[in-house]
Amino acid sequence: MEFAARLAQLRKQKGLSQQALADAVGVHVAQIKRYEAGTNQPSLDALKKIATTFGVTADFLIFEEDERGPGVDFRLQFDVINHLDEDEQRVIRELIDGMILKYQARRWSASPPPPPTHADRTLNKQPSPRT
Repeated sequence: MEFAARLAQLRKQKGLSQQALADAVGVHVAQIKRYEAGTNQPSLDALKKIATTFGVTADFLIFEEDERGPGVDFRLQFDVINHLDEDEQRVIRELIDGMILKYQARRWSASPPPPPTHADRTLNKQPSPRT
């Protein structure tokens, strides 16, 4: 569900009028109408106030249900991990952190270095010998 539809749905579920939501967020009612029509997007400050008003996260407002987070297989595994003792969870967390670091290192080493900037060329110039 897109932001516009989710906003309208939440507002209606909470029994708020567009004017009441506008007052809570601190914007003009015309802005709420634009948000719900999908013709305008809220600022970060307005998004934060909308999330606070509805008691949801900004991620919930912005992202589709399965757009973020682990896939189904990982969700099932994470559910099992939640039932392990604290030490076992710590070991799994360390393993995951290590794999992420390995992935990032591999990704960065495969990328060509950026071209030198003017400042790099200036700093790396050898002084000319004095005669």
